[in-house]
Amino acid sequence: MTLQISLRVSIIVATTFFILGFLIYSFNIGENHVQAQSAAFDNKTLYVTGSASTQTKPDKITMSLGVETTNTKAKSALVANSELMDKIVNALKIAGIKVNETSTSSFTITPNRDYSLDKSQGKLIGFTVRNSIMINSENVNNVPDWIDIAVSSGANNVDSIYFSISDQKLDEIKKQLIKQAISNARAKADVAASELGLKVVGVRTINIDQATPIFNGPTSYALESFKNEPSAASPPILTGEQQISMNVNVVFLMGE
Repeated sequence: MTLQISLRVSIIVATTFFILGFLIYSFNIGENHVQAQSAAFDNKTLYVTGSASTQTKPDKITMSLGVETTNTKAKSALVANSELMDKIVNALKIAGIKVNETSTSSFTITPNRDYSLDKSQGKLIGFTVRNSIMINSENVNNVPDWIDIAVSSGANNVDSIYFSISDQKLDEIKKQLIKQAISNARAKADVAASELGLKVVGVRTINIDQATPIFNGPTSYALESFKNEPSAASPPILTGEQQISMNVNVVFLMGE
């Protein structure tokens, strides 16, 4: 009997200590949770988007020039095409275009068929050879002269002209726009906080959007613009300006 009573007392004491320990642990967790909630409410935040933009002139040109020749024999069309292209490339080199600024962009040999003579398969009447080169350069001011030289040397396709901004120039512009966009965001935050009787005390997060230039569409020059007036002055090429914008998203901390 004495052993049973002693065992019951031990169980009751152990249970009591377990319950007390659980209550103390739960109280501490609850207190910490309340403190965390209080701290969260103390850190008032304000989400602001700052923006900046600028207009700048392109400093890079990408231009496609081509030669098209036709002959009843593929070899004759190819030889004529190669001779004209060599003449064009050499003339452009003399005009200042570097070797590493030119590359072949496309080359095709296409059979020509007359389906009025053979409606099923078409009668082979010759071949057309097309050869185009791509010019990438930062000498944007020389484009009109280059077009004139290329056409005078035998180019009969000026496929397209694209003006763009070089990576180096774009990086420099982005750095300035980031500063301006952050200043714009801070100014907005200061106004909003002041109206609420608060002030900006810090920054929680900041996210910078990628700057994307708004490009002008490609300027294209068809053969017809040069055929009728081969001795005419070089066509005016207007680079225009391109807009670059930058946005930053900032979460500011506000306090009393």
